[in-house]
Amino acid sequence: MSARPSPAAQMRKLIEKPGVISTLGAHDVLTAVMVEQCGFDSVFIGGFGTSASLYGLPDLNFLGMSEMVDATRRMTHRVSIPVIADADTGHGDLHNVIRCVNEFERSGAAGIILEDQVFPKRCGHFGGKDVIPADEMLMKFKAAVEARQDSDFIFIARTDSRETDGLDDAIDRINRYCDAGADVAFIEAPLSIDELEDICKRVEYPKLVNMLALGKTPILSTEELEQMGFKIVVAPIDSVLMTAHCMREMAEVFKREGHTKSLEDKMVGFDEVKDILGLPEYLNLKEKLK
Repeated sequence: MSARPSPAAQMRKLIEKPGVISTLGAHDVLTAVMVEQCGFDSVFIGGFGTSASLYGLPDLNFLGMSEMVDATRRMTHRVSIPVIADADTGHGDLHNVIRCVNEFERSGAAGIILEDQVFPKRCGHFGGKDVIPADEMLMKFKAAVEARQDSDFIFIARTDSRETDGLDDAIDRINRYCDAGADVAFIEAPLSIDELEDICKRVEYPKLVNMLALGKTPILSTEELEQMGFKIVVAPIDSVLMTAHCMREMAEVFKREGHTKSLEDKMVGFDEVKDILGLPEYLNLKEKLK
């Protein structure tokens, strides 16, 4: 039996074949399991959701690299689809970027997103961002490419310079980053449909677009974005927003009524959640090993 392709090889194959890649952000492992079971071919783990899930704190650098790597490792060990991880700025200078690539590769990630914000960074749809000089980021990508052990490991280049220096600068930067070895281009927070179309016309590399719910970028369907020319469409924080809404509703109902019977039609059944978690497989281990 031939060996299963690495997660990076699986992700690279998805990028190279025709068609758009639609993926969701998962803020914890259960969420990632649900994403896989709903038929998605990949899953994204971002700093926003992980910071919220682990610490109940905003995406303001409370997470260190090791914490994000550990969260990624837990996810890759549970799901079989490729996991793309948010590596922020590479967590420092060139030597930190090299270690960052090594650690995320060892975690089982299929690839990482590296961005050009200054440290401390902010969520891409927060205000008050700033970026490092483009030449410094080029060096980071060159270091990253040199550091990876698996040539299939994916680098997604992200620039936040749309807000700081305008769309022309962002397009110039992202093309240069991909020239330096990044595989996918990601311009954060375009402000209009015209800007999205302009990106597709002027960036020849595979392009990722961030459909951040209630953010700065217009929300379009995956089909519309594919027709524009985007290769990867990510909804990064929807799981956090939905979980927060459902949890608040449940807590308010329990506080008011003393039970949650009125919400049972919105719940996954107990037997169903046991199936989601794989309980029957574990309970049948003895029978399988006989």
